[in-house]
Order: sequence, then structure tokens, then C-alpha cells
Amino acid sequence: MSPALIAQPQAPPPRIARITVDQYHRMIKTGILREGDPIELLDGMLVYKDRSARGKNPMGIGELHNVVVSLLGRLTARLEALGCYMQIQGPISLPPHHEPEPDGAIVKGVPRDYTTRLPGPDDVCCVIEVADSSLAHDRTTKLRIYAQAGIPQYVVINLVDSQIELYEQPVPAEGRYANAAVVKAGETLALRTSDAGTLQLPAAQVLP
Repeated sequence: MSPALIAQPQAPPPRIARITVDQYHRMIKTGILREGDPIELLDGMLVYKDRSARGKNPMGIGELHNVVVSLLGRLTARLEALGCYMQIQGPISLPPHHEPEPDGAIVKGVPRDYTTRLPGPDDVCCVIEVADSSLAHDRTTKLRIYAQAGIPQYVVINLVDSQIELYEQPVPAEGRYANAAVVKAGETLALRTSDAGTLQLPAAQVLP
């Protein structure tokens, strides 16, 4: 006869040693991490950036993802006239435990304003993620992080469903946005450029 299995109490989850933004920067400075590695700091953990197409190499960059990032970069001239610019795949600092690198970020001022520091929550009007295989992650973890930081507008360019998801009115204490809307290719997208201003453009201009 086989011995009876003894029910074991559920073990508590392991404690995670989270690193801070300052520690992350020291890891880069000392060469533990290489500048330009496809890694970002989320929840105090080092996370590989997923820019791949569904079903493809997760370390690769999907063709449609690459196209949309290029389309976002073409908005820079129009944004400069409104007192801001489009930062492409650069870091934004959300201390103490986050330094994401969104595919696009509308940042106040000009790039030379940030020669001694990274843009922070008060500098960023809008963050943009281009989502294919990363869609679930962008709708949950990334959304929570940006809402907690009080980023006014979060845009997900959803390549899976060929639409744009627009999140506004952050509720930092709850890690969510109060308003959510879907913008289709034939509609107008309003990208936030300041506390009150927006750049109005056809959504098709940033869809592949």
C-alpha cells in the first residue's frame, strides 16, 4: 500500500530583493549591464523588452513594430511647434523602482533640457507602447506603473487588433486610469502635449 500523501501548508511566496533606479544606473556604469541592452527596470526587477511579433523570436523586433516606431518619430516636427518632442525608446525615470523605456514619450521642452537627468513624471505628457506579443503586459503591468506615476495619458498602439487604446485621468493610488477609449484607423487621435494642449492627427498616421 502506498503511504498516504500528507497535505502540506501553502508556502508563502519568496521575498524579492528589488533594486532601485540608482542601483540600476550603477550596474550600467560599472559594466554589469551594457548600455543599450534590451532591458528595462520594472517593479525593481530587470525585464527584457518585448518588441517581437506574436509567435516569433521574443528577442527580435517585429516588422510592424519597427514601422510604427518610425511613424512616431515623424511627429517630432509638429510636436516641437507645441513646446515638446517625441522621445523614441528612451528611458524615463520613475523612482524608486521603475525606469521603463516606452516606444514613444511626449516630453516637455527640448532634448537638451535633459543632459544631466532623465525625464520624470512631471516632464512626460504621454507615454506610448507599441504592442504585439507584449499586449497583455502593456495593458496590465505597464499601465499600472504609468498610472501610479501620474502620467496624464497612456497610449497603446495595439497591432493585434489594429486599433489604438487611449487611457487618461490616472488614479495613482489605485494604479489605474479612470477613462479608457478605443480609436480606430478612420478616427482622430488626440495626443497630449501639455497640461491642457493636444496634437490632433488621423489615427491612421501612427498605424501600420
